[in-house]
Amino acid sequence: MPLNNNNIKRLKIMETSTIHKDTTVAKKKSLPAALWALTISAFAIGTTEFVIVGLLSTVASDLGTSLTSAGLLVSLYAIGVAIGAPILTALTGKIPRKQLLMGIMLLFIIGNGLAAISPSFELLLLSRVVTGFAHGVFFSIGSTIAASLVPKDKRATAISIMFAGLTVAIVTGVPLGTYIGQNFGWRATFIGVALLGLVGAIASLALVPKNIKQSAPLRLIDQLKVIKNPSILLVLAITAFGYGGTFVTFTYLTPLLEEVTGFSSDMTSVFLLIYGIAIAIGNIIGGKVSNNKPGKALLVMFALQAIVLFVLYFTASSQIFAIVTLFFMGILAFSNVPALQLYVVKMAEKYLPGTEDVASALNIAAFNVGIAIGAYVGGMVVESSLGIEATPWVGGILVIVGFLLTLVLFKKEKI
Repeated sequence: MPLNNNNIKRLKIMETSTIHKDTTVAKKKSLPAALWALTISAFAIGTTEFVIVGLLSTVASDLGTSLTSAGLLVSLYAIGVAIGAPILTALTGKIPRKQLLMGIMLLFIIGNGLAAISPSFELLLLSRVVTGFAHGVFFSIGSTIAASLVPKDKRATAISIMFAGLTVAIVTGVPLGTYIGQNFGWRATFIGVALLGLVGAIASLALVPKNIKQSAPLRLIDQLKVIKNPSILLVLAITAFGYGGTFVTFTYLTPLLEEVTGFSSDMTSVFLLIYGIAIAIGNIIGGKVSNNKPGKALLVMFALQAIVLFVLYFTASSQIFAIVTLFFMGILAFSNVPALQLYVVKMAEKYLPGTEDVASALNIAAFNVGIAIGAYVGGMVVESSLGIEATPWVGGILVIVGFLLTLVLFKKEKI
């Protein structure tokens, strides 16, 4: 072929096309099947964390306990995660990653299996704490395993694929598990989740490689060093109050919709699906608006979140307005997660370089401390003279505390 100008252009186009095809193939190859094994496990874990919210009334009635006591199934699970994320991750730091992953999934299956056969409320509580331990360690090491499976420029994608399991669980697993529990008994839900965990364990055994690169263990002494930093400690407090405030209402959302709004249990399952879709949308929006100045984004999101919770107090008795408010509550409930994670990492980078992973693990614990606080406060409100209908505005007050703490940190750091 003569190398005139037209032919040179054609050669360049062909070369560019070939490079593009090769790059596309490389991209496909860079996302191994092992990631989907982690995603399945994350789906199972995410389902068991939040599905209990839709089953509190059923469990309380079946085991002869109060609705407030049943709320401990949410708060004690969260405490189990809070312990599992920083402490158990540090204590298991020397165990090979695949071996630890398999151990975690076995613990998860045992925890849910124990929940399914629990003859008493006390044993059910214990099973939730055990499952929470597995949850905390899984998400602490899951990110590093996912990142180790792909090239450096694909790490964020790999981690997001794993966490997609958690998001999908909120959208599909939780409403489906609630429907199963309300129609076939809450024990059936835990059996289903245990089977999901078994599928995830088998997939991990078959697909996750043995020779996963292992980073230096998170030492407890490093965690103490991080906690001593005022700015990082403030982010952890912001996470606990700002994120946890919604759980004052969310923990008791099913009885609120049934007793105050007047929906049937089947309709409540549908609205939990709507709430899950809103959460997925909010998580995407929150990530996009938080890239540059997470503190500024948090101020806006917390302000809107508090407003929506206060509005829900007035709209809860109207079926149409309650659902509209619930949708916006879902959008804002998890929209702050990317900003909170980015904020704590930025503070660690600024003051204690090299401790970003430690700070991130502690923030995972703070998320769950927030859930525990929200569930506990919600239980107190339900048992008080205020009643379940007051949970939205009380939750809004906790979010305002998160807003004020964020304002203090933002003025100090300008980030």
